[in-house]
Amino acid sequence: MNKHFEGTRLKAAEVLKNPGRTTKLLAKAVSKSSSGKALSQISELSEKIKALVRMVRCYTAREYVDIPWQTLLLITAALIYFVSPFDAIADFIPLIGFADDIAIISAVFSSIIQDVERFTAWEAAKASRAEMIAYTELDDQQ
Repeated sequence: MNKHFEGTRLKAAEVLKNPGRTTKLLAKAVSKSSSGKALSQISELSEKIKALVRMVRCYTAREYVDIPWQTLLLITAALIYFVSPFDAIADFIPLIGFADDIAIISAVFSSIIQDVERFTAWEAAKASRAEMIAYTELDDQQ
């Protein structure tokens, strides 16, 4: 990975220690990945970014803590890099501005795919349990 990203990993540890900064980072990442300007260039990564944001959000809320610290650092560093407008290739440069962001997010996502798959399986199981509870409550009311 590039030198700029390596420096971002150091910032990631500090951000993860501060819930307020973590929340702001996650909001910026979701906003940027959903914006019209970025969406045309990173549409294939939008869902990956959202999954990474959900992982960190659930970890900081202590809902899902089965994430290795190194994985959290990589995710957070990738998101910091993604939201930074002045990284290796400035995001405002037409056509190539998001190329480095795409490369970093893709590399991080690929390196932690097993952790992401475990998380999404946990999410699916949690949603299934919630749906089951909702149906049970409806049956109890009748």
